Amino acid sequence: MFVWLENTSVAIWVGGSLWAYPVLLSLHGVGLAMVVGIFAMRDLRLLGLFTGIRPAAFLPLSKLAWIGFIFNAISGILLFTSQAVTFVESTPFLLKIASIIAGMVMAGVIQTRLRGELAASPGEAVISGSTKILALVSLSFWIAAIIAGRLIAYII
Repeated sequence: MFVWLENTSVAIWVGGSLWAYPVLLSLHGVGLAMVVGIFAMRDLRLLGLFTGIRPAAFLPLSKLAWIGFIFNAISGILLFTSQAVTFVESTPFLLKIASIIAGMVMAGVIQTRLRGELAASPGEAVISGSTKILALVSLSFWIAAIIAGRLIAYII
């Protein structure tokens, strides 16, 4: 199946075009900055850093992070097609995908909890200890995804 995928017209275009792979990789970087930038800052704020930023500020920003995720998903799938056989056997790639899935699940869980905690304590936000633990776990998944993503180029 992955050999077939690499031989589709889209995969050949991505792998053979002068501009396709670099443009898609750039879009992938922009999506990464949006997703990880917003969710990592939110997680760090929930862990007690950047106290000048209200936790509620991250609720509307989560929509922008999800748009970044869509950029990443589309560009990532297209990039994957050009080297599907190599990527599907790559431990760093598989760790990256697992970390991203876990990070996005955590993002949804944290957003839901944050909405509830902000509604329960109008004015000064009171972030529970369990939400702080979730933020730490979430941050760990994003760091793991970035490291694994970089290792793909060096460990095959």
